[in-house]
Amino acid sequence: MPRFSAYLPPVNPQMNRTLFIAQRLSALILGPLVIVHLALIIIAVRNGLNADEILTRTQGNIGWAAFYTTFVLAASIHAPIGLRNILREWSALSNRIIDMSMIGFALLLLTLGLRAVIAVTGS
Repeated sequence: MPRFSAYLPPVNPQMNRTLFIAQRLSALILGPLVIVHLALIIIAVRNGLNADEILTRTQGNIGWAAFYTTFVLAASIHAPIGLRNILREWSALSNRIIDMSMIGFALLLLTLGLRAVIAVTGS
């Protein structure tokens, strides 16, 4: 019996290799950022900080702006590639529709994420 992947439409192998590497590199970046982000949330909650106090500490802070901008960039690369792979395996959509949708999704994540960074840091 042929493997399920034998039924998938062909894709440019160079593109797949590039996306594979991009997703792995973005995961390497996201891992430590997620750990720091979650640790900060735990510390803030344990110290009883509210949203106003947190925003007071982040406003105008270039370090936090850089941290969360990096987070947003990595997530905007990582998530659409993973979702693209899932859609390729599980949906009947054409590769072109999936690719165009994931480009749109990446741009949406990037736009909303950077707007949030600007709102939280004021930078």
